[in-house]
Amino acid sequence: MKLIFVYGTAVLLWASAFPAIRASLGYYSPEHLAALRLLIASAALLLFVLAARIPLPKRKDVPAIFLLGFCGFSVYHGALSIGEKTVEAGTASLLVSTTPLFSALLAALFMKERLHLKNRIASFIAFLGIGIIMLGSGASFHLQLGALIILVGAFGESIYFVFQRRLLPIYGFLPLTIYAILTGTLFMLAFTPGLGQMVLAAPSSVNWTVLYLGLFPTVIPYFCLAYATAKVGASEATSTLFLTPVVALFLAWLWLGETPALLSLAGGALTLAGVAVAITGKQR
Repeated sequence: MKLIFVYGTAVLLWASAFPAIRASLGYYSPEHLAALRLLIASAALLLFVLAARIPLPKRKDVPAIFLLGFCGFSVYHGALSIGEKTVEAGTASLLVSTTPLFSALLAALFMKERLHLKNRIASFIAFLGIGIIMLGSGASFHLQLGALIILVGAFGESIYFVFQRRLLPIYGFLPLTIYAILTGTLFMLAFTPGLGQMVLAAPSSVNWTVLYLGLFPTVIPYFCLAYATAKVGASEATSTLFLTPVVALFLAWLWLGETPALLSLAGGALTLAGVAVAITGKQR
């Protein structure tokens, strides 16, 4: 029951991030939006670190934590914001749904988890669906580039989910997630020049949206997935993320009035089917 609540919270908050990003990009550049999200998250987490007196990580683990922060936060959030400049929120969520697939492939390659023939066929089906999504989104070069950038972000996120597994028993899901968010924020400091002017120029409703992005989808889902990874492993924990596009598509329609093309929806259904088959019945 606890895992169901954890999964549900992660899916709902993560799904809400896609239309929230899209709504904010009219007033923020993608790089500034990703940097501000992480700065807000880090500011809140630093207060928590001081109050809870969370210790510093061991020196020998610092390079690995920096890598996790870079891949899971700098790359993912930066790439997603850049991609959503040209890709609709619902379509972006369909592309990010490949994260469990990338996680399974990385776990098979580096964690010696078995990848059966069924999983390989399912992977092919999922990537075929991605190709259809990109064709159904307008087939312009810029839009295809945006979709590819989002896939890079999904791959970076899968690296984070898989390789945090080694450090989770040492630090626990809460401190490790905090370390990763803080280190990921350091890489985004390069994009802070000019950020203050954008905050002042943006409407208050947009700034409230960005504040929500920083405090909720940027932090809480990672705590949820880190907790689930510690309980059931990376592949099974991230498998629930294939439900995120269903919620994201509904929220994007409700919030932004976005209705994806039928071809994009067909490709998304194929991608989700491939991901679902890949993770169904997967041995721990």
